[in-house]
Amino acid sequence: MHEKRPQPAEDHETAHGARRRFDAVLCDIDGCLAPETTAPLDLRALAEVARWNDRAQAEGDRPVVTLCTGRPQPFAEAVCRVIGNRTLPIVCEMGVWLWFAGSNRYERDPRITDEDQRAVDEASRWVERELGATGVVQQPGKTSSMSLYHEDTAYLMSLKPRLVETFAREGWKLRVSSTVRWINCDLAHVSKATGIDRLMQAAGLRAERLAGIGDTMGDLAIRERVAWFGCPSNAEAGLKAQADAVARGAEAMGVLELLERIG
Repeated sequence: MHEKRPQPAEDHETAHGARRRFDAVLCDIDGCLAPETTAPLDLRALAEVARWNDRAQAEGDRPVVTLCTGRPQPFAEAVCRVIGNRTLPIVCEMGVWLWFAGSNRYERDPRITDEDQRAVDEASRWVERELGATGVVQQPGKTSSMSLYHEDTAYLMSLKPRLVETFAREGWKLRVSSTVRWINCDLAHVSKATGIDRLMQAAGLRAERLAGIGDTMGDLAIRERVAWFGCPSNAEAGLKAQADAVARGAEAMGVLELLERIG
């Protein structure tokens, strides 16, 4: 983590002749642009985000909304297309992948080694063998990490100590964390934070000209790398305490409210 959070830079004039405070907004998906549950996407709200991005990319008077998510690349790419981001990379699978919207290029974190991948694969097989019979399933689409789900969330969360112990015993260098309904098992040296660093380098972005939106404590990685950070009303209390603004609305409607505050 950064010891000192970035401070907002002054507005500057873009190539379009417009002035804006930030160049990009790094937004989580689950709990922000999409529900944490299996409820339908709020397509009307997402259409408003897409209109925001159309104007941002055409006129340059506002920051482009891009993504920073733990979701697998295919799902994140679909959401990126829905919100109309055509220019900036997105961070997906908790930093494993960058997807470049403008060129349809996929870039895995180059620090992931063959040994790292073997550890993920072996851990995945262990989970399937030891926990699959209890109803624990692995989210499809992830390549160098795992997300575990069970319909009984309390039971799922009770497995965290066993996972930590097993990974340490087997020498699988995986970090165990959780969101509202999932357990995430990620390579210890790969995270949203490392993904953001790679995105910034690839797109030529500076931390002092970035804003962010998140809803769980896992989004502290966004908070620590942007100059302004907001939460929808459904965010965890601990993260709200770190935010510059908390929306009255929840999820995608809250995101729209936050965009208006920084636009």
